Parts: sequence; C-alpha cells; structure tokens
Amino acid sequence: MDERTIRELIEEVRAGRWSRRSFIQAMVGLGLTAPMAAQTLSGAGIAHAQPKIAPFTPTRRGGGGPLKVLWWQAPTLLNPHFATGTKDLDASRIFYEPLASFDPDGNLVAILALEAPTAQNGGVAKDGLSVIWKLKPGVAWHDGKPFTADDVIFTWEYAADTATAATTIGSYDGIERVEKLSSHAIKIVFKKPTPYWSDAFCGFRGMILPRHLFDAYRGAKSREAPANLKPVGTGPYRFVDFKPGDIVRGEINPAYHVPKRPYFDTIEMKGGGDAVSAARAVLQTGEYDYGWNMQVEDDILQRLEQSGKGRVEIFTTGGIEHIQCNQSDPWREVDGERSSAKTTHPFLSDLTVRRALNLLVDRAAVQEQIYGRQGRTTANFLNAPSRVYSKSTGWEFDVDKANALLETAGWTRGADGIREKGGRKLRMVYQTSVNAPRQKTQAIVKQAAAKVGIEIELKSVVASVFFSSDAANPDTYPHFYADLQMYAIGLQGTDPRTLMNLYVSWEVASKENKWQGRNITRWRNEEYDRLYRAADTELDPVKRAALFIRMNDLVIQSVVVIPVLWRNGVSAAAVKLQGMELSGWDSQLWRLSHWVRQA
Repeated sequence: MDERTIRELIEEVRAGRWSRRSFIQAMVGLGLTAPMAAQTLSGAGIAHAQPKIAPFTPTRRGGGGPLKVLWWQAPTLLNPHFATGTKDLDASRIFYEPLASFDPDGNLVAILALEAPTAQNGGVAKDGLSVIWKLKPGVAWHDGKPFTADDVIFTWEYAADTATAATTIGSYDGIERVEKLSSHAIKIVFKKPTPYWSDAFCGFRGMILPRHLFDAYRGAKSREAPANLKPVGTGPYRFVDFKPGDIVRGEINPAYHVPKRPYFDTIEMKGGGDAVSAARAVLQTGEYDYGWNMQVEDDILQRLEQSGKGRVEIFTTGGIEHIQCNQSDPWREVDGERSSAKTTHPFLSDLTVRRALNLLVDRAAVQEQIYGRQGRTTANFLNAPSRVYSKSTGWEFDVDKANALLETAGWTRGADGIREKGGRKLRMVYQTSVNAPRQKTQAIVKQAAAKVGIEIELKSVVASVFFSSDAANPDTYPHFYADLQMYAIGLQGTDPRTLMNLYVSWEVASKENKWQGRNITRWRNEEYDRLYRAADTELDPVKRAALFIRMNDLVIQSVVVIPVLWRNGVSAAAVKLQGMELSGWDSQLWRLSHWVRQA
C-alpha cells in the first residue's frame, strides 16, 4: 500500500465513510503498531472520538422500561438453525445464545462459555484437530432446566443431520464427534485439521438449542417442533409472543446468568414496513429506540438526524450488495422444480453475456447518488478481513465495451432492438426486495442494459416474502425464479469460510434440501471446490488467505455474481441508547444484555 492510498484512506475516515477502528486494523495488517496508526490519524487532524456519556454501571437488574426496536424485514421463525436471513437470526438472538460471540474487533467474547479457548489455556490443539470448551456454570434455560454439555452436544447432532436441513449445517458437518468431559466441559474433535474452529457454536451460527425441547424433533420431524415459534433459550429475555412477519415480544429473564443485566424490562421487535419509515421512527419521531439496516439514501438520513432525537451508527462489516447471475434455468421445470441444478441457463450460461452485464453496473453512480457513507465500490465479493482482499480484480463501467463484446460473440440486434442469438433474446427478469435504494440501483442497471440491446424487466418482492424461510413460497431468494437478483449478504464471523461456501457444489439450494442450501446461484466449479477444501484444512494463515483470494477471483472472473457495493453496517439509535457495541461480524444484538438508556 503506497502513500497515496494511505492518504485516501485517511480522507475516507475524515468523511465518515470508514471507521477509525477499520483504518487502524488495516495499518496493523501492514505491519504498523496500533499506536502508530492512531498517531497517523492524529497527525492528520482526526482526533480520537471521546465518549460523550460516562460508562454505565448497573446497580440492579431491570428498571429500564421497554426497549422498542425495528427490523423492517420481519422475522418469520425463531429457530436460528433454519434462518434464511439476518432478521430470523437476530430475532432468535433475543432468546438464544452461542458459546461465544465476536466483538467489533473480531475477538471472541465468552457468552455461555466460561472462557474462550486458546492455545495458551490449553483449549486449542496445535494440530487443529480438537478444541475444549469449558461451559459457564449456573446457567438455566428459561423454563428452569439447567444448561449443560448435553445441550451443546445435541445442537451439533441436530444441525449436522442432513435430514434436519439446517442452514447452519456447514458449520457442524466437519465435526467427527463431541465428547462430554463433564457436565460443563466438552471436547470437539474434527474430522480434519480445522483452522476456523470458532465457526461451530459461535456467533450467528452458534446458538445453542435446549435438548429437552428439541430431542423429540430430530431429522425429518425438525420443522414440527413447537419451539421453532416459541423459543426457550438462555438469553436476557424470555419469550412472550410472536406473530410471524409482524412482531416479537420478550420480557426480562429474572434468572439471567450475567449479574444486574439486562437493563430493560421488556423488548419489542417490530417487523415489516420499509427502511425509510424505520429511519423516521427512530431519528425523527423517537417512537422507537433502534432501527436495523438503514438502507436509505444517505442524504435522507442526514436530514433526519437533524431532529436531534437519534443518530446514525456506521460500522465496518464484510457485507456485499451484489447481483447474482442464475446458472440454472428459472423458466423450465424439472422434477417439479424450477431453477434446477439439472438445467443450465439459456443465455447466462454464456460467459460473454455475464461479462457484458458486469460492464453495465455503474458502481460509482450507485455509491455517490444513493449510498454515500454507507458503502464503498468494489470489484470483489470477498472484501474483509483485509488479509483476503484481492488486488487482482478491477471494475469499470463501459457501455461501448459491453456492446462490442456482445456483437463479437454473435448476439445481434433484432428488429425490436433486442439482441438475440440462436433464437434466444436477451430478455431478463431482475428481482430484489422492495427498498428504495435497491429500486434505484435496478433502474441504473436497466438503463445501461437498454443501451446495448438487453431488455430487463424489474421485479420487486416485499422483503418479508423475499427473505422468508417458507419453503413453499416461490418468491423467496433461495428459489431464485428469475435471471438476476440482488441483495446483500454479510460475513458471519471473522473467517471467510462462512461466506465463501456460497459457491461450493454441495451447498446448491434445491427442493430436496427445502431450498436451505447456501449456493443460490447453482454455480458449480471443480477447481473452486478443491480450493475450498484445501482452505478448510490449511493451518498456515498466509497460505489460507491466498486460497480464499483465489476463490474470490474465480467467482469474479466467472462473473457468477456482480459486486455492487461493499456495505457498511448502518443502523439508527436513539440519542440516549448506549452499550450496543455493534459488530460487523455477529448479530447486532450480540450485546443486547448490555444495552442501556442513559440520561
């Protein structure tokens, strides 16, 4: 990284488009010490932000009244191992907890564990084949039953069972066995050396289920469990009520395992609506305390902040807004299933067409005109951590070059101006969720595509449907009954493994796995599979990072997806709401037990 690039990054921090913490982390990755990186910012006139409110020290549990939060994509179930979107995971996190979570710096923070395993404390084996977790004693489920090693072992058995069709199976199928060392200690033995041992039982994908309530609903019966909609967890709040697609309510857990926590007496997660309405409800009217995922034009957010009732919270994530190119045929049904992996797309199977589309996405316009400080342009699917960011890719917006590519490949304009080849016209359906920035992005792409003879029909699906976990609903994004689709997906945890398994062949979404497979594009590539398997066992961090960079480059060179924007996390919070410690590597509710309202 040269001097010019560093100066550009400093200006990104000054403009609020990059956090101070992210800059320091990037500089540390280049060999600077954290104090030297901080001094670099100070020398540029960017002072360390001083806390405006003194740290909160609780004197008792509760007493904070109601906490009201808005998730404009409403949750549809409360079993984290069936979640098909962030909204289901976050709603589940109110009640369930993992052994450990990831803080804003990517560090493991013990939750249901007594401590995070390390090589120093004897928890992590040097050969990468095993990990020992010591569990926190005295923790009880909301129904009073004790939390023990049996629950952790059961969660592995449940999630790893292919008949369960859990969306988290990829985090657990590499485990050979989980040994019970005592009532509050387990040893995880992996099938092979596992560098990212903190995938299972940690963060988004690590929430522990109570064996005594789910044991009767293993495998094929997993969808019948009453607790899928009425959770009994160990978290700071107990379940009160849930209306799928609408609202989740919880009340304080009087026996919560953290002393004098939580602060709030009740929690209400209201779902549905849209991002603009959610932003107004927090920033302008003050009706709600917190709003998730403020996917609203940045100029609107800045105007709403002027009311003085709320603030916008921006934090670094690994999230990527991207357009997916369907590799299967969404318009032909095979064995009762459209977009079957047994088919190939009638024209997106042509790499030239995908390359032309890649040239028609004006990322700079999307960033400048719509998202502003909420994101950065990128040519990569994998953007974080910095060690896996590829420098071999690039993007450009060039209508003339796209025209030339299609012409050379034999896609000629018909009488109606639409390009065709072999009797197939370049007519596409491009879908996404209902959301103003996404509809504006669609319009930018459609306008450019029309200039080269590609006709695009825009489809917008209500977010509660598009991100639904309903296997019977054909309009969900895992079904992918369109040619192109766009949404954002984040890095769940700090390791690329959980993001890059979106392209392995064994994760293809299908009717057989109830569309729970994570490979939505249906792309399959033997070299990619080999790279992924190699990264799964590579203990050398430098060699492992190189494997992930190569995976990213394969996906980008093949134009399986078109990256649009490297998204920052953007939320809205009431002025007095504190203690969130928002992390781009975990649920925004990972620290819910410590949220407070201060004077």
